Amino acid sequence: MAGHIQDRWYKSETGPDGKMYRVRTERYGAGMRYRARYIGPDGTEKSKSFPDRQKRLAEKWLNETEADMARGQYIDPRAARTTFQQYAESWVVHAPDPNTRASMESQLRLHAYPYLGSRPLGSFQPAHIRDWVRQLQENGIRGSYARTIYSNARAVLSAAVDDGHLSRNPCAARSVRPPTVDEKRVVPWTPERLFGVRAAMPERYQAMVDLGGGCGLRQGEILGVAVDAIDFATGTLHVVQQLKLSRSKPVFAPPKGGKLRDVPLPGPVAETLRAHLKRFPPVEITLPWKVADGPPMTKRLVFTAPRGGHVWRTSLNDDAWKPALAAAGVIPVPEPGEPYSESRENGMHALRHFYASVLLDAGENVKALAEYLGHSDPGLTLRVYAHLMPSSRERTRKAVASVFAGRGRTGEMTDGLLPQDKPINERRKSSRTVSSK
Repeated sequence: MAGHIQDRWYKSETGPDGKMYRVRTERYGAGMRYRARYIGPDGTEKSKSFPDRQKRLAEKWLNETEADMARGQYIDPRAARTTFQQYAESWVVHAPDPNTRASMESQLRLHAYPYLGSRPLGSFQPAHIRDWVRQLQENGIRGSYARTIYSNARAVLSAAVDDGHLSRNPCAARSVRPPTVDEKRVVPWTPERLFGVRAAMPERYQAMVDLGGGCGLRQGEILGVAVDAIDFATGTLHVVQQLKLSRSKPVFAPPKGGKLRDVPLPGPVAETLRAHLKRFPPVEITLPWKVADGPPMTKRLVFTAPRGGHVWRTSLNDDAWKPALAAAGVIPVPEPGEPYSESRENGMHALRHFYASVLLDAGENVKALAEYLGHSDPGLTLRVYAHLMPSSRERTRKAVASVFAGRGRTGEMTDGLLPQDKPINERRKSSRTVSSK
């Protein structure tokens, strides 16, 4: 059935003479007069009502709706009335990783629902996203955390487009800008700083610095490294798990992004680990796998707390790492009774930066470095560490010079040096010879 406009104030009746007449209905003069009716793609009738004197508007709306159906751009009005929060709550439960799901639920609940939650999906405009981003910044939610929150909301809206709740993601508009992230260049530690911090760490944790600076492991990977991950015979470290929190409960889990990898184990680091295992025998630790209620897994961990349990990240940072930073002069020594200052750039991640800088300085290629660091994309490695790569200007100059070596401007064989490469006295001599000719 084609779409049509129903006039609810009048109806057609057959008179005594057999002719059709328009007569008033019981609804005459009350409520919406016109109802635009059509059959949607799902086969059910749908409609929208319009007041008196707006029949042309009703016809225009009906024509546009039918055109959208013909182009495949139709949005069901009932779906469009679904709010952002209603849809997001039903969408986020399908996140494959439970820890990611918990993080997304928390971020949306705290920072997206208060501003966007009650808005119907079909009413979203780019201005609503711009206002929300501004509100985040005004509330002190900035940097990479704000960018992550924005990305989660954008993912919700993208899924809503796929499911037919709105025609276009407002985040895709040119006028919408995600929260800014100040890009800070990585400044790697010097070897002196690395070994200074290592010396100030408690003895049972000193080898952590060797694993971070010598193998590029993340903090969670260091805390979760097991004895069976160390292959002394081949000089290889198998990075297959980390120790992390899931809903505030410690768990074993795959490395970040599920990126399992094998990392070269340098000889000095291997010797340090041998000595550590002899001084502090490994302990069997049983924790859930991936999530707090996951299946139990038992591993013989290389690093354990003084009382034999696993090492808590917060305790390690507050009781060992920060005091070592202060002792090595990296951060100020606090006044008695005061906490240590926060220093994100000098967290244990600084050990990975040191590792990357050493490899790049030695000429290792970015693809290999990305593999050792566990980056899924070498482009990420390049963006973070490109400024640490040795300058290519000298290599470029010499490479081009070698191509042109032996050819002068007239094709004559030369000594292989371009004019700017010759000593200044020879350049002057060459200039006089040309002038005399």
